[in-house]
Amino acid sequence: MFDTLLLLVVPALLFRALGAFGVSRFSTWRSSAIHGLAVLLLMTGSAHFVPDSVTVLPSHADLVAMVPSFVPFPGFAVYATGVLELAGAIGLLIPVTRPYAGAGLALLFVLMLPANVYAALNDIPLNGEPPTPLWFRIPEQIGYIVVALWGSGALTGRRARAGAPAA
Repeated sequence: MFDTLLLLVVPALLFRALGAFGVSRFSTWRSSAIHGLAVLLLMTGSAHFVPDSVTVLPSHADLVAMVPSFVPFPGFAVYATGVLELAGAIGLLIPVTRPYAGAGLALLFVLMLPANVYAALNDIPLNGEPPTPLWFRIPEQIGYIVVALWGSGALTGRRARAGAPAA
């Protein structure tokens, strides 16, 4: 249940520790959090392309099963959201694109919430594990939205300036 959240928190803490040791890119919690979110998205986005024969990670079929019936072409939707997660992760790493990536990812997280709700309400397993319960998943998803907007500077309109250190 906490696996996905740990994919954000642990890297963010490690990045912040690097900042404490002088790595300027990770000198703030904002920067460390947004890089942690990028790690999370690289991992979860990659899972959208995992073949069914791989059993240590959720597979494409696992994710397709989570898609509510009102979404057309569920297999394509899973591939598309995987591409968007991976593109968003890369966008978060580039200061000029970071605010746009953060805003786009926040929207993506909102649009993907029905799949998580559907999986929880219909007891659809993910990689053989029970779905994350709604009491945890909804606040977790809100947390990802907050990190995407706050960490990227999308809410404040912060833009990277040429020659400015990466936030």
